[in-house]
Amino acid sequence: MQHIAFGPDPGADSMRLVDGPVPVPVAGELLIAVDHAGVNRPDVQQRAGKYPPPPGASPILGLEVAGTVAAIGAGVEGWREGDAVCALAPGGGYAEYCTTPAGQALPVPKGFTLAQAAALCENWFTVWANLVDIGGLRAGQQVLVHGGSSGIGLAAIELIKLRGAHSIVTVGDEEKARFCREFGAGAAINYRTEDFVARVRELTAGEGVDIVLDMVAGDYVPRNLSVLRRDGKLVLIALQRGARAEVDLNAVMRNRLTITGSTMRPRTIAEKTAIRDALRREVWPALEDGRARVHVHTTFPLAQAAEAHRLMESSRHIGKILLRVRG
Repeated sequence: MQHIAFGPDPGADSMRLVDGPVPVPVAGELLIAVDHAGVNRPDVQQRAGKYPPPPGASPILGLEVAGTVAAIGAGVEGWREGDAVCALAPGGGYAEYCTTPAGQALPVPKGFTLAQAAALCENWFTVWANLVDIGGLRAGQQVLVHGGSSGIGLAAIELIKLRGAHSIVTVGDEEKARFCREFGAGAAINYRTEDFVARVRELTAGEGVDIVLDMVAGDYVPRNLSVLRRDGKLVLIALQRGARAEVDLNAVMRNRLTITGSTMRPRTIAEKTAIRDALRREVWPALEDGRARVHVHTTFPLAQAAEAHRLMESSRHIGKILLRVRG
């Protein structure tokens, strides 16, 4: 099969199309003939040497795919060869074939193309785990989402709406702010021209928000804590501005704040299967009847994966970037 290799240089220019063996599914796995693969920031970090794959995972980039079931490992039930499938992968998505545990695979939602389905899993697994399972998201709450126009941000907007809560997002320009408001965010703050702390306090009449979903970290951490209301939660999902911050623990204690977070890749298959089951039960029906959507910014051929990474690193996109593997 053809797949994308990279290195030893950490830059996007090191990415290239090469030939390699088709992976063989072991017990509990599916082999997927990949039609499209999603591009995500962890892929960029892995290429740059900052996010190594866990033991046993494919060294090939790519954490989400959509395509058809090509082979089925021992003990897997509920799937047949030829079924349309989308999946969270432990790695290996930038390739013509990819294996993944069956517990991380979902049927393509009715009415969705394989390209649209390839834009679902990494974002929806992440936002469900962090907003619902960790954040305890419930109806009526206010949630601040940083990176509102990213794939994660747009999925968060949709999930917050589905749960009957209200979102405020931060973005880097007015076009992204308009898009997020039209997509369903209650408010969008351009962090380049406005102080998001002051604006959040204004939007919430000084009360603050219940949850902050943060992919920025670093010097954002104390600012995030300052906009949380009593018993609020700061949920960290990435560290774009660094892993260290200085915080006032008096404020944390006084307001009973929680600082938490998670990453998806190190979770066990059982944990990911539980998230998969929740998504199929709670989110997939909403995707199929139009109550939730996905937005694909652009698609590159697999051979142009370097261009897709450059776009991801520029942050000029809105929503998902995909790689077209077949066709």
